[in-house]
Amino acid sequence: MEAHPYQLNKFNKVNESCPKCNQRFKIEPSFFYGSMYVSYGLGVAISIAVYLILLFFGMTGHLLRVFFIICGTLILLMPYINALSKVIWAGFFFKYDPKSLKK
Repeated sequence: MEAHPYQLNKFNKVNESCPKCNQRFKIEPSFFYGSMYVSYGLGVAISIAVYLILLFFGMTGHLLRVFFIICGTLILLMPYINALSKVIWAGFFFKYDPKSLKK
């Protein structure tokens, strides 16, 4: 499933299985709900990073401006944060097996 990250109609879609090794990704209904916790952590980390960058450049004078810059950054990166959180969450449960590619 090759989709542009900002195609909102395919925003939250996940392949049923790996096209190379046929590993099923949805091992149970609502499996990827756990990725919301990872997404929250990534969002907090990005928010802190944006704040530190703004602090480094001396742009933290107006807190409302900092708030809107952080919110805008999170909104722009939302599809990537969502995808990365699912990859990290799946990494806790699926292990790479190079032998499965040879089958």
